[in-house]
Amino acid sequence: MVFLIGLLLAAGRAEEVRFDLAGQITPEARASISLHGATSPFSVSTLSDSRGRFQFRKLLAGAYTIGVFIPGRGETSRTIEVGPSVADAKGRVTVNLDLRDSKLLSTEALRRRSLISANELKISDRARKEYAEAQKCLSRRDVPGAVARLEQAVKLAPQFSAAWNNLGTIAYQSGDYARAERHFREALEQDPEAFAPLVNLGGVLLNLDKLEEGLKYNLYAVLTRPQDALANSQLGMNYFALGDLERGQKYLTVAKQIDPAHFSHPQLTLAEIHLRKGNRGAAADELEDFLKYHPDWPQAAKMREGIEKLRR
Repeated sequence: MVFLIGLLLAAGRAEEVRFDLAGQITPEARASISLHGATSPFSVSTLSDSRGRFQFRKLLAGAYTIGVFIPGRGETSRTIEVGPSVADAKGRVTVNLDLRDSKLLSTEALRRRSLISANELKISDRARKEYAEAQKCLSRRDVPGAVARLEQAVKLAPQFSAAWNNLGTIAYQSGDYARAERHFREALEQDPEAFAPLVNLGGVLLNLDKLEEGLKYNLYAVLTRPQDALANSQLGMNYFALGDLERGQKYLTVAKQIDPAHFSHPQLTLAEIHLRKGNRGAAADELEDFLKYHPDWPQAAKMREGIEKLRR
């Protein structure tokens, strides 16, 4: 699970409303499907049927990262929104994952990534069981239970990089950036080749205003995975925060092209860049594009008023 410096969903959303998500993979294929909360701790997975159909029930409104793995082909991920504006009268959200033109992470890349390090071989079955139980807790949104299980996992196996990263993700999404930074650093220390803590550390360093150090991690993340939306978005935001508007625009545009609905909201920073350049029309275009993918954004009405003013 990888997550960015987030523009979190506003607290006023009716969080008790639940939605069902029904998906279809095109072309049809059996795949494993994972769903992770983009801005709050949540994780669940399932298998699609032979026709590529899958569903998740009783989801809270919000942004999710949906991952697809097809044996023999590779994997990919994208951001989806779940909420009243994209649901039917029965609270059902449908999504079609068209993978015909998708840049799947190749099977060879997955093979290289899945090579087991000596440290991983030392992780005990008890530690792995605690990690698995933590994921079950997250599927029930039992965050304290998940944290307790993960802490037990790293106590049993201090080299358990994925568990450290999971702890960092939960701390990040809970707003405890200092703790998140410590956990991501530990995850990367235990597995220097792991991508998730690398990109996550780059993101949390932005939140902590450690821009120069963050740039090193975010640039390395993009060089490692040029087609990763999160890495590109963070690098663009990093350059923007450092005052380099041109490079910021370049990488944020790439992020938007890879995943236009990405939970890091590259359009919002792009709009700010255009405003600083004096291009009000381009800023309005970015905000309109943002609302196209995030119709339930809490400040949508105010944003539309702002778009009208920019168009005058």
